[in-house]
Amino acid sequence: MNIPGSITTLLVGIVLTIVSLWYGQNHGLMPVAASTDAPLVDGLFDIMMTIGTGLFLLVQGAIVYSFFKFRRKPGDDTDGPYIEGNIPLEILWTSIPAVIVLGIAVYSFDIYNSMGGLDPMDHSVAHHSQPTHEMANMPGAAIAGTLTDATVDAASATPETPAEIKESVPAMTSAPAEMTVQAAGLQYAWIFTYPDSGVVAGELHVPVGTRINLAISANDVLHAFWVPEYRVKQDAIPGTPTQLSFTPSLVGEYPVICAELCGPYHGAMKTKVIAETPADFNAWIASQQVASAAGLDQAIALTATEKPVDQFLAPFVAPLGVDAATLQQLHSAHAHPSAS
Repeated sequence: MNIPGSITTLLVGIVLTIVSLWYGQNHGLMPVAASTDAPLVDGLFDIMMTIGTGLFLLVQGAIVYSFFKFRRKPGDDTDGPYIEGNIPLEILWTSIPAVIVLGIAVYSFDIYNSMGGLDPMDHSVAHHSQPTHEMANMPGAAIAGTLTDATVDAASATPETPAEIKESVPAMTSAPAEMTVQAAGLQYAWIFTYPDSGVVAGELHVPVGTRINLAISANDVLHAFWVPEYRVKQDAIPGTPTQLSFTPSLVGEYPVICAELCGPYHGAMKTKVIAETPADFNAWIASQQVASAAGLDQAIALTATEKPVDQFLAPFVAPLGVDAATLQQLHSAHAHPSAS
């Protein structure tokens, strides 16, 4: 039975469309969607995969069909037919990709705008708490940021007990609807500063359901803040503050990757976003404030004076195969050299 060419073309088009739509929605190439913005990006990606699959099958199918249909017959040494061109066909295969590219451009711009990517007149995030932002850009900011006024006072005053320190730190009752965090990139780490609480950390802790406004800066060279599970990425440019907004929707830990080649150890510039429930996030903020108020020097002094020297040093020398008895002998010999 001979099927008319028009019906064959229609059937091929239907099969190609069904396969493209199915694979475009079931490719499984994206990581878990952990933010409210992720479905928007996934929808755009699915459409691009659908169109790309259809074009791939169409072009490759035409090549394979032509390979068998128009192959040279055995013993045929004649020239092929002279074909000058087909203007309508050339217009068709030029206009269709142009329309597709234009449509994807408009759609992607709409998604980018809805995610807060286009607001050139809003400088509130970039200039929020500027003194703290400048401090976060300075070398050693991770240590200096924890040395608050409470730490200076604790170093010169009578040491407080942990309970007294905890009572002196203001507690957060609930996670806010919106939060600003400053992210400073440097070779080869990220420093995150929470201006409202004075907490500085090397990991980004965020409460689920809160809109995070990330004010991004760079200390030295170009960096890029990228969280694949959140479908967001923004460059960190020296001297030019940038910003990024997202809302975590799923509790978990997700890698933060620098997406710009920033030096020989670029591959090691990794940290993580820890998305927590509001209660867990508030507990983490409180614990960081307690640790900051206690003071680094005070904590070391208390640890060193409360424990014998051999017990204090044991965790540090255990990997070397030195036990507590050997430490005690060495300490005794050092303390009483005349005895030997």
